Amino acid sequence: MIRLGVGVITAFFMAIGAAKAQGGDEALAAFYKGRSVTIVVGSSPGGGYDLYARLLGRFMSRHIPGNPTIVVQNMPGAASNIAAAHVYNVAPKDGTVIGALFMGAVVDPLFGDVRRATHDMSKFNYIGNANSDAYVCLVRTDAPVKTMADAFENELIMGASAEGASTRDFPVLLRNLLGAKFKVVAGYPGTREINLALEKGEVQGACGETWSSVAATYPSWFANNLVKPLVQESNTGYPALDRMGVPLARTFAKTDEQRQILDLIYSQTTFGRPYVVAPGVPPQRTAMLRKAFMDTMKDPDLVAEAARMKVDIGAIAGEELQALIAKLYATPPELVEKAKAAIKFGK
Repeated sequence: MIRLGVGVITAFFMAIGAAKAQGGDEALAAFYKGRSVTIVVGSSPGGGYDLYARLLGRFMSRHIPGNPTIVVQNMPGAASNIAAAHVYNVAPKDGTVIGALFMGAVVDPLFGDVRRATHDMSKFNYIGNANSDAYVCLVRTDAPVKTMADAFENELIMGASAEGASTRDFPVLLRNLLGAKFKVVAGYPGTREINLALEKGEVQGACGETWSSVAATYPSWFANNLVKPLVQESNTGYPALDRMGVPLARTFAKTDEQRQILDLIYSQTTFGRPYVVAPGVPPQRTAMLRKAFMDTMKDPDLVAEAARMKVDIGAIAGEELQALIAKLYATPPELVEKAKAAIKFGK
């Protein structure tokens, strides 16, 4: 009888595992070689979501076996639910289409008034999150509101997009829940158009904007004292904004219930820029794209370019993001109903 040592047996099974992995990589490379992978961005060009998707697109190919071409396609509308529906229902479910969606679209089935039968956000395969950003309300310095405390006394005209987008839901939340005198003008396609209106003086402020992308895209606003941050819309303070003395919205809550509602709705800012593939994408390709996403986010060239662009990178792995979404969807229904009422536009 031949007796094999533990080390020999362990080496044998490790060799089998390595062979399987190599075979899997070869199959993935054979599939992706010569193909294109499309990142569908649920917003118009020039905004923060577009900025991050194009940054990702410049480096992700090198981390996907077969090195496919990466194409970025904008598909704005319905707070990125048009893009979500496209990825879920229309696009090939083979791992060649990635959705870059608003965080609000992820929680839209929980908090939104509109029932979207075309796609189920809880069933997407989440491949990663680009950053956990600081969200802010912005105000023109020539507006009658100078501080958040002023917003409870004087009206402020706020630009916004559609239901489910932070630019629409966040100012409505502060109006309905805390009593801020925000006149919310909705219907802008995205942050780029809102910010153009803000720059021209068509509106006086905006909420639900990410500080890193605004600071990177419109540095002259702050250098020339045209626009300033009014309040932070997150559960924890962002160091740069804390140093500027910008308060958290939750500090203006008058009751524990108000704080609970703010914390629930702002919890989505943890996954500020989620990337998804449709249910039905083969598990091996989903797993590979999750790994490729995280490898791309750690790529020294991407990190260096992000630093040059003054863009924050704080990636969350797809598996962790999937668990966060599942936990959010397990929120007690009574708290969800109160949160829904707090962001109801017509209240």
